[in-house]
Amino acid sequence: MRQLIHDADPDVVEEWKWGVPVWSHGGILCTGEAYKNAVKLTFPRGASLDDPARLFNASLEGKVRRAIDIHEGEDVDAAAFQALVRQAVALNGAGKSKP
Repeated sequence: MRQLIHDADPDVVEEWKWGVPVWSHGGILCTGEAYKNAVKLTFPRGASLDDPARLFNASLEGKVRRAIDIHEGEDVDAAAFQALVRQAVALNGAGKSKP
């Protein structure tokens, strides 16, 4: 998933905050958390992203964030995931003045 994020946005910044990996570009794109039964990728503004492939399968009741829980052996639609990352980058950049 790391590689998919970096491939979707070569300018992404990856760092550790709050004990978890955080990917940012003009703001946080998503965070990663490892649990016993799944890896969770949380998009803090995920409710504003179009998700036609229905990758978001967790935190659906929230008004702002959405998450993807990936269980061992599951395949993730790489193109759809990268589209979410690109949308998150665009959303972070929306409304910001360009230098």
